[in-house]
Amino acid sequence: MASGSFPPQILPPGSPADRVPAAPPGTIFVLGPEGGYAVPPRRYTLLFGRDREDVHVPVGVDDPTVSRRHGVFTCTGADGDWWLVNTGNLPIELPDGVLMLTGHKRILEAGYTPLVINSSKQRSHLVEVRLVDEDDRHPRSTSSAETVDPETVYELSPHERLVLTALARRYLEGHDAFPLPLPWEDTARLVNASPYVTKSWTYKTVANAVEDVRERLHRRGVRGLLRDEVGEPVGSTLSVNLIRELLKTATLSAQDLELLNEQD
Repeated sequence: MASGSFPPQILPPGSPADRVPAAPPGTIFVLGPEGGYAVPPRRYTLLFGRDREDVHVPVGVDDPTVSRRHGVFTCTGADGDWWLVNTGNLPIELPDGVLMLTGHKRILEAGYTPLVINSSKQRSHLVEVRLVDEDDRHPRSTSSAETVDPETVYELSPHERLVLTALARRYLEGHDAFPLPLPWEDTARLVNASPYVTKSWTYKTVANAVEDVRERLHRRGVRGLLRDEVGEPVGSTLSVNLIRELLKTATLSAQDLELLNEQD
C-alpha cells in the first residue's frame, strides 16, 4: 500500500494499541486516553500533551504538571524514521527504564512502545506508540492554566546542584541508553573545572555532599537510598536511585549541564 493512500487520521478513544489497521511500513500510531492519531511515513510533526486544542493526542489534560506540549514526534520524509523529542518539564519514561529529559531526542524502534509521564501528583499518564514495519503491516475543552512545576521538586543548595549535575552528567546528556553515575574522582574533577566552583573538591567531599542529599530525601520518604534498603553488593545502586529520583521529579534537568561549562 502506498503511503499516499493512507492519509493522517484520527483514532477514536479505546483503539487497541496491539491491533492497528493495515498500514504501510513507517506508519506511526500514537494513542492516548482520549483517542489518537495515525500518520504514514511523510514529513510531519505530531504533538502530544495537556492542551487539547494545541496537540494531536491529548494526555494528562487535568494534570497541570504535564506540559501543554509535552512531546513531539517528527518524520523528515518517506524513509519512515520517526523521532521523539521531550519538550515537557517532566521526564518521559521508556519501557527499559530510560528517562528522556527535556530536550532529549531518540529515534523510535519499530513495534510497540509505551511511554509514561510520571506526575508528582502520584499519577502516571500513558502514551502508546506503534510504528509499523515490514513484518507488522496489520497490526476537546481544556484548561488555559500555565504548566506548573512538579510538587515534589527537592531543594538543593548551589554546591549540591553542581556536584549532583556532575555525578549525573551521563544521564543529563542523554547519549547512553543505560548510563551510570560518574566515579567520585571524575565527579570531583568535573566540579573543579566548573566556572561556578567556589572551593576545591575531592572525591571524599563530593561523596559526602551526595550522602547528605540521600539522607535528606530518605527522611522525606524516598526508598532505596540507604545501604540496608538495597542489600549487598551496593555498588553504585544508591547513586543510581538518587539520580533517578531527582530526574523523575525534574529537580535536575538537562539545563543544569550549563553549570559544567569548563573554564577557559
